[in-house]
Amino acid sequence: MKVMITDDEVQIRKGLKMKIDWETEGFEIVEEASNGQEALDKLHLIQADIVITDMRMPIMNGIEFAKRCQRDFPEIKVIVLSGYSDFEYVRNSMKEGVRDYLLKPVAPDELREVMHKVRKEIQEDRAKRAEAVRMNNLIQSHIQEEQERYLLFLVKDEYLRIHDVKERLKQLQLKELAQDDLNGRFFTVEIREQEKNTEKLHEYWLPFQLLIKEIVKEFSSIYSFYNPNYKNMVHFFCINKPTKIPAVEFIKVLQQKTKKYLNLETVIGAGDVIYGIEEFKKGYISSLLSWSQSEGGPKSQIIYGSSENNRIFEFSADFERKLLNAIENTNYSIFKETVEKELNVIHTHSVLSFSIIANHILFLLSSTISKYDLETEETKKNLWNCQQYIWELNAREKVIDSLLDFARLIVEMVHTTRFSNAKLIESIKNYIDIHYADEISLTSLSELFHINGAHLSETFKSQIGTNFSDYLVKVRMEKAEVLLKDTDLKIIDVANLVGFSSSGYFSTVFKKHVKQTPVEYRRTIETKEKKVHSK
Repeated sequence: MKVMITDDEVQIRKGLKMKIDWETEGFEIVEEASNGQEALDKLHLIQADIVITDMRMPIMNGIEFAKRCQRDFPEIKVIVLSGYSDFEYVRNSMKEGVRDYLLKPVAPDELREVMHKVRKEIQEDRAKRAEAVRMNNLIQSHIQEEQERYLLFLVKDEYLRIHDVKERLKQLQLKELAQDDLNGRFFTVEIREQEKNTEKLHEYWLPFQLLIKEIVKEFSSIYSFYNPNYKNMVHFFCINKPTKIPAVEFIKVLQQKTKKYLNLETVIGAGDVIYGIEEFKKGYISSLLSWSQSEGGPKSQIIYGSSENNRIFEFSADFERKLLNAIENTNYSIFKETVEKELNVIHTHSVLSFSIIANHILFLLSSTISKYDLETEETKKNLWNCQQYIWELNAREKVIDSLLDFARLIVEMVHTTRFSNAKLIESIKNYIDIHYADEISLTSLSELFHINGAHLSETFKSQIGTNFSDYLVKVRMEKAEVLLKDTDLKIIDVANLVGFSSSGYFSTVFKKHVKQTPVEYRRTIETKEKKVHSK
């Protein structure tokens, strides 16, 4: 550990240096000063862990130095040397930043004992700070995972009530996104490698993710998430605020650091500015379309969409409702007729408008796959093919045909599911298992799956063996039990992560289900772990 000695008498400083073998004891004297002010000035230039200072010095005495040091360098420990006459004064100054004291003349054994004592305190303080950082990172990692999952849900899946969405955003510490005056834009970022080495991209994916997390910390109001359907890509939503650094600066730093530290190129598609959560899908799609217009090859680029200079067709709620009803009613003919009616009006749609509509339809089909748990190798292949045709921006007939073929497949799969109570309830059960933390009710599920509420309630109980509300609580409590084993998470954090806004109500429900409060459950776990470790 690094030590500074401060005393206005050179001989005292020399004497202290000779009292013990500093190196053998694990210390290094890195600097000397003749008064408190000089010591403070030098601490701005060097690193020190401990300062030994005399009590009486010109310009600034030891006690005043200790106060200033506590304010400017709180991690540094100060040991004061004093004569017997100043002993009580120095001892009463322990709360003023003095960590320990030594009476003159200093005995080697006493000096050694105090130095070891203070070193132990420093090590314990560092361990506590490291643990606090680790705990905070752990808490944030749980929350961040759920934040990313929910952002992905908002840009690609179906939800019913905007109020419920905003409440969930607040639970997940994303209240900025729940503001009524929200506006911002999405950015799609792809990493590319000079030699098109897919193995290297796979190898560098984790370092790239870690780099992103570090860069995002430097900026405010920027949120990242990943979509497994797009390899080597990460997506960002950047809130526009007059008081914060513009998103363009963030993008610049991202490109520079990715090149500097990973030697990878970045291709970035900037979406259109959107207003409110209701426009998330449109904004996300516009960033993907901007990216799709990039040049091929390993060259860093930033592409801004041209929608601001073109009339963009709005994907209306009525149009979406017609498509969803056609799928839920397993009526492929109606779906085909509705799509062709819109997408074949070629003369009134720009290429960009056509692509946005096509992407919305594709997202709707993808959302249906997620909702009914229909993912297979065939659906993944169809999804990929549709994406490729849309990105080409020059084959409208091929896009329409591929979307309709994909829709026919999904309608057939939904038909099989909906006409089998077992399969339908299994799909609903899987949906609950994934979205258990969201605002779910029997009413919202019946609306989402287009099924009568009373029939859903009766069928769910007959197939699963318990009613819907009990099953939802069971899933939430099982997830809570897992999270509570991580003792660094606060009870309110666990409550929010499993869908409760109130820690009090969460505790009541948890005790009813587990027969213990969350605190009691944690104590039981800790006791069991101690017994295991003691064996």
